[in-house]
Amino acid sequence: MKKITLFFVALLCTSLAGAKVILPQLFQSGMVIQRGKPVPVWGKADAGETVTIAFNKKEYTAIADAEGKWRIDLPKMKAGGPYTMTIGELTIDNILVGDVWLLSGQSNIDVHIERVYPQYTEEIDNDENTQIRLFRVQNDTDTHGVRDDIRPTSINWKTLNKKNAWPFSAVGYFLGKRMFEKNKVPQGIIVNSWGGTPIEAWISKDSLEKDYPMLVKRVQFFQSDDYVKEQMQANMLAERQWQKMLQNADPGIQYNWTATQYDDSGWQAINQNNWGWRGTGTIWLRQHINIDKMHAGKPARLLLGTLFDRDVTYLNGQQIGQTGYQYPPRRYDIPEGLLREGDNVITIRFINKYGVVHFLPEKPYLIAFGDDRCSQNPMPKDVIPLSDMWKMQVGAEMPNCPSGDVSLQNIPTTLYNAVLYPLAPYALSGVVWYQGESNTGDPAPYADYLKKLMGSWRSCWQDQQMPFVIVQLANYDGRQQTAFPRPMTPQLMPVNSGWAQLREAQRLVAKSDSRAELAVINDLGESVDIHPLRKKEVAERISLCFDRLLYNNKVKLAPEVIASEVNDGKIFLTLDQPVQSGKLYTFEVAGDDGKFQNADATAEGNRVIISSPLASHHSPLIIRYAWKDNPIAANVRSLKGLPMSSFEITINNK
Repeated sequence: MKKITLFFVALLCTSLAGAKVILPQLFQSGMVIQRGKPVPVWGKADAGETVTIAFNKKEYTAIADAEGKWRIDLPKMKAGGPYTMTIGELTIDNILVGDVWLLSGQSNIDVHIERVYPQYTEEIDNDENTQIRLFRVQNDTDTHGVRDDIRPTSINWKTLNKKNAWPFSAVGYFLGKRMFEKNKVPQGIIVNSWGGTPIEAWISKDSLEKDYPMLVKRVQFFQSDDYVKEQMQANMLAERQWQKMLQNADPGIQYNWTATQYDDSGWQAINQNNWGWRGTGTIWLRQHINIDKMHAGKPARLLLGTLFDRDVTYLNGQQIGQTGYQYPPRRYDIPEGLLREGDNVITIRFINKYGVVHFLPEKPYLIAFGDDRCSQNPMPKDVIPLSDMWKMQVGAEMPNCPSGDVSLQNIPTTLYNAVLYPLAPYALSGVVWYQGESNTGDPAPYADYLKKLMGSWRSCWQDQQMPFVIVQLANYDGRQQTAFPRPMTPQLMPVNSGWAQLREAQRLVAKSDSRAELAVINDLGESVDIHPLRKKEVAERISLCFDRLLYNNKVKLAPEVIASEVNDGKIFLTLDQPVQSGKLYTFEVAGDDGKFQNADATAEGNRVIISSPLASHHSPLIIRYAWKDNPIAANVRSLKGLPMSSFEITINNK
């Protein structure tokens, strides 16, 4: 694949050189261009050169300016294709006209189809649609300023099928399908995300420097390429030395603790549900499992839930998988013939640099056979569950590994410069922004950051009406990263949740912007997994938002409070639509002292009625709903089942 990609890039450059014209990476065969809007086509050529585009039986010309830049705006077009475009000696074919969507943010946008495949096995196996095209922006950073173009990418307007989608965004995949089903026109999905990145990295320098000068000065610190290079090299050398010391010091490697016949009778017995190891280095776990004659020798898949942090896993002395960090589900294939009748041994070597080594609850821990190997069937038939009990032995204890990693992707403006600015002014139908997990530690400025991001992107495209769908953070128990032991009890008493504060920032920004909508997904998360797997449902919520923004403003989304009053010692909230009747949970009320108390609430039609003794004695009153990291009890839902966003509102009742 790499050789083919390099050949294509070389061929493209050769063709362009002959025409003295350079096009951005977005302009390639298979591309989708936006219907119903002027379509900018731009690039570089020799200063003063005339550039001619032939497209759909018409020709368009432009003259490159003194810097060699040129741009031609093709007229509005109806959906259709395929078309061919020629620019000098370059030919771009199989072009479709339809809708183009830009999806950006951090890792929940980037979670691949491969990871969610067990959720939607049959659908993904059988899907192929040449009218939906996928484009993945290659990750890159720049501390010096904006770039003209992005790096070459291997997912460059690939048609939607299982093979092409496997390393592609699951949200993007399902959004493309949903919008095609609705509008029956070609769909182009551009994904531009980077896991763990804060919102500041995606905002322009011009937008930040007035109100946040220290953020801009921080960028300047990393404008020394020599410093960045030396720090990265030092980090790499430290990592190599640490790994070398670890390997040499680990008795599990020296004495082959992975072997089936190794005597682990002296190892400590632990229960994975209430166990953790707070150390640096390696910890080894072994579990004996009996395989019956019917399953012996068969290919299978070992599911080890999700582990913290890095693991190397063996079965009967043979390595069957490894994962380098905490988030991916552990799904390790067991080759035919490896399982034997009788005693078998699973060995896990944890390699840990920080935090507490642990298993995550609420995940599958089993060996699956046959059709259940790739299924998330809640009642699998052909499986052998693992025991909660393991044998444990400490391997090599190590000092902390020195780190000089500069992580440029987390520095303000660097992603805007390298991977956002170069995409403009490619014509779009709308933008999806799904980010915020990395800003929950300091949510106070997030609303302002988000407004600046939307403003800077709209300015970049010179389109102040550019639609945004903001995906609100899902429910997740962030305490899983720091607390011990596990599992933990839900948050029942009022807390000033950082996740809820950030969700409120997202809600308020969307509410204040007539060209933005909020996709509420506080019922689609997982308590123990920051990357919930129900991405099809996330895409459906996003598509509903675009339905209302672009096609039908009568579409009902998540219920919203539109009025409030206090009467006869009760608080009445009027919603924009009827909701499911009954007792409600996670409402809180505070008086003028700001101390919140849980409150009883019920739903009747389009009203929420809250009972609180504070209603008769305090003004103003502050009402909160679902104000927790993981508001699993929150249950205000529209008649169609859409959840209401968490919120905080103030009522003056005197």
